[in-house]
Amino acid sequence: MRVATRANGQADGELVVISAGGDRLLPVGGRFASLLAAMEHWGEAERAMRGLAARLEAGEGEALDPAALLAPLPRSWQWLDGSAFPQHGELMQRAFDLPPIETDRPLMYQGLSDRFLPGHADVPLPSEADGIDFEGEFGVITDAVPMGITAQEAMKHIRLVILINDWSLRAIAPVEMKTGFGWVQAKPACSAAPFAVTPDELGDAWKDGRVHLPLEVHVNGQWFGNPDGGEMAFGFHELVAHAARTRDLVAGTIIGSGTVSNASYDRVGSACISERRAIEMIASGAPATSFLRFGDRVQMQAVGDHFGAVDQKVVRALAADQRG
Repeated sequence: MRVATRANGQADGELVVISAGGDRLLPVGGRFASLLAAMEHWGEAERAMRGLAARLEAGEGEALDPAALLAPLPRSWQWLDGSAFPQHGELMQRAFDLPPIETDRPLMYQGLSDRFLPGHADVPLPSEADGIDFEGEFGVITDAVPMGITAQEAMKHIRLVILINDWSLRAIAPVEMKTGFGWVQAKPACSAAPFAVTPDELGDAWKDGRVHLPLEVHVNGQWFGNPDGGEMAFGFHELVAHAARTRDLVAGTIIGSGTVSNASYDRVGSACISERRAIEMIASGAPATSFLRFGDRVQMQAVGDHFGAVDQKVVRALAADQRG
């Protein structure tokens, strides 16, 4: 089953179920008018949505307007991003001569959750000098998760899977990392592809708590990479259990995989500019690929088109006194 959120003038939008062909929809309405409301009562909401999915497959529904879709969860109570692809971290350490992080636990930070940008929207940022970068990753949305849950138990709390572009400002990140307090300025709002899917929708591509699909990335129409999501050192169920070790997770929590990265990066490329620059530094001593400039376009789409596409242009943000 695929769901999405349609703009309706409200902050959380209108929850809709999407047809298998991706061209028609039916609104859910009632108690589950938004996806955030549905996550809080998932069992009942899922039954209602699967009934609508059956009606869509019988030919009902209205035409889908892709431009009207927001991120699946336009805002959430909590966004926790992991770094579960070891090859990405190893490349950063080699390129910048950093010591390895001595831990057997997943890496995770808490990011901005009060907005997720639509996957088709322009991305306003203040300065090219900040080192504008994208990060292609997969994510999951959970229902309410109790504190102290095991990874095996956590699997059943993963209700939806999404595709995320985690925007990063690389010139700011090292400064904030040195403070030891985490990122604020270096991590603006993320973007998300339009469709959230139940794990069963992915078929054999969902196993071991991982999305075993290549993530195709293009920049200004040129191929950048297609690393596979299956090489996570920790599955999403393990990331959920890690996050819930000392606290409950509220329904609607989004957890990200971190930048998709593969050991065969020389063949499959990368899902962020920083990783490609690190590879260039290792190979020749200096990076050759520039960070993004205003007007550049980033496109992401998982093979199979389960999630729809991210297709965004980076633009200069208006000054505060120009925004009205």
